[in-house]
Amino acid sequence: MSRFIEFLVGLIFGVGLILSGMTNPAKVIGFLDLFGQWDPSLAFVMGGAILVGLFAFAIAKKRTTNFLGGAMQLPKSTQIDKRLVIGSLVFGAGWGLAGFCPGPALVSLASGYEMAALFVVAMLLGMLLFERLEKIAKRKKSA
Repeated sequence: MSRFIEFLVGLIFGVGLILSGMTNPAKVIGFLDLFGQWDPSLAFVMGGAILVGLFAFAIAKKRTTNFLGGAMQLPKSTQIDKRLVIGSLVFGAGWGLAGFCPGPALVSLASGYEMAALFVVAMLLGMLLFERLEKIAKRKKSA
């Protein structure tokens, strides 16, 4: 039953991404084009998401288990470090260049959008590269 609920929540999230326009790279790039033909409509989508997130995290912080009975695992760190800043810059650059971020790219891929396939392949390669570099760094640190 839990897998069905997880699927349903993912499906609702995906439909929300489609309805909000987050799966349309042209709309996303229009939102990010602050000095050109700026399209502010996604600001309302993001504002709504932030508002929902504020309430959700306020509730989650008071719980020890999630609504499906699993352990509640919230991030503990509040530190802004070099890795976070660099990761944010890389994420933002990729989002600005491609008009996709991971969630909308996966939804677009599932709906047959060919450009999303290229982004998802690049994303997966980036994730593999990161994992390899992390292993190398850990080996050097422990040596």
